Amino acid sequence: MQLVEVSDQFKTMGVNIAAMTYDSVEILKSVEENEGISFSLLRDAGITHINALGILNEDYEPDSRAYGVPHPGIFLITPDGVIRHKFAEEGYRIRPDLGNVLEAAANL
Repeated sequence: MQLVEVSDQFKTMGVNIAAMTYDSVEILKSVEENEGISFSLLRDAGITHINALGILNEDYEPDSRAYGVPHPGIFLITPDGVIRHKFAEEGYRIRPDLGNVLEAAANL
């Protein structure tokens, strides 16, 4: 997981990381252990935040097992909750360029 590889660079800048998904707590725990993740993994149980952020991948119908999958993205949010930068991709196979994200975080 690329984010794990650069997490120390964010930490050096004083930027906290959290990842959010609709996956179960059990899956999140497994991913955390298997990938050596040291940042918070958040569960958006009702896809409330995914919908509020407008990142729901609408390629899946509500009765699909994959319903709730968001478009891949990274948000840089200030401590008072203001979204300063949004990096997003349409397809699930492509992730935002972390070099660009690190540069934007350094300029916050």
